[in-house]
Amino acid sequence: MPRRLLIMRHAKSSWDNPDHSDFQRPLNHRGLRDAPRMGNWLAEQKQLPDHVVSSPAQRAKQTALLVGKSLGFAEEKVVWNPTIYNADLADLLEVLSGIPEKSNLTLLIGHNPGLEFLYTFLGGRQPDALADAEQIKTATLALLTLPEDWSKLSPGCGSVLWVKHPKELTVPGQD
Repeated sequence: MPRRLLIMRHAKSSWDNPDHSDFQRPLNHRGLRDAPRMGNWLAEQKQLPDHVVSSPAQRAKQTALLVGKSLGFAEEKVVWNPTIYNADLADLLEVLSGIPEKSNLTLLIGHNPGLEFLYTFLGGRQPDALADAEQIKTATLALLTLPEDWSKLSPGCGSVLWVKHPKELTVPGQD
């Protein structure tokens, strides 16, 4: 049975506090708006992950918790994996190889450029040739189908089903 992977980049973060390290940066106003909006959209689409793994960086953690609230899962369901922070493609493939076999839909929340490298690798895309609609911008979700074995992922082994950006869900007067 093929597996499905939801890739989500953390929502928009704040640069307002120069005392925060990169790891400590929280979401800004737009991020706090977009993360639950994307979670609500996933719920409407009945895309409910059975496994969630996220970077523990503050902006990713807030994103995971806000999406989780929209989807009705508790913080205890999230696996906080420090490897995802500053991850390259090899790191992210290693993270995916540890996904439980029983997981049919996994949500991975992290950072660029790693997530975009993963997306292009699995989806058989050229990193330098991604159209604007396929770029993994803040709070963007991408759904891919993958082979059954999480540990044997190869270039182009996945099929991209869709990419959704928060700006596609904007509500007039709420920006």
